[in-house]
Amino acid sequence: VQVPTTVLAAVDSSVGGKTAIDLGAGKNLAGAFWQPSYVLCDVNTLATLPMEVFRDGCAEVIKTAILFDEPLFMELVRDGLGFDWERVIARCVAHKRDIVAADEFDRGQRNLLNLGHTFGHAVESLSGFTLSHGRAVAIGTAMAARAAVHLGICDQGTATRIMWLLQKFGLPIFAERTAAELSEAALSDKKRAGDTVNLILPQKVGSCAIVPTPVSELESIMQAGL
Repeated sequence: VQVPTTVLAAVDSSVGGKTAIDLGAGKNLAGAFWQPSYVLCDVNTLATLPMEVFRDGCAEVIKTAILFDEPLFMELVRDGLGFDWERVIARCVAHKRDIVAADEFDRGQRNLLNLGHTFGHAVESLSGFTLSHGRAVAIGTAMAARAAVHLGICDQGTATRIMWLLQKFGLPIFAERTAAELSEAALSDKKRAGDTVNLILPQKVGSCAIVPTPVSELESIMQAGL
């Protein structure tokens, strides 16, 4: 049974059955899929969160909007941190529920949920995990948007909208690391398969693409994301 008491846990980690631990070689590298029998999400617990922890989870809410839901994105633009907790969290859970139900073991479209995570996990790892997951995901999402512009996958206006919303929520959008450091750290990411890494890049708000990327090109894409 899971009882999420943070925004991050409510919209992300309590949904989907991933259970894992960090190893010295990287984040979430040992684990299993094990669906909970029950998840109880009481949004009243969020009222006692420090604001920094609340903001941290909002990175995953913004990620969900970029992936699947432009109306939700516009709602977050309008309401900022004052969004309707219960309704927005329920909407995020519904999106994740649907994609997990279709791809429980992360072999296809569930990969989309990794938007911002290949870049973000590298930043998080290089910090020695002193940078919170949500802030790392925010940086990774902004990097993915900038890289997508460089690759011609989305336009600059889309990237600007994404970065503006992250900053509206008080989240960082730049990594103070080199492309070489980040690409090296990303090589141990669990989303790597042999000589390929699946990058999730925005096409427009509400639609993202899974882009299989040769490891040999990762450093240049990291550079574009910076």
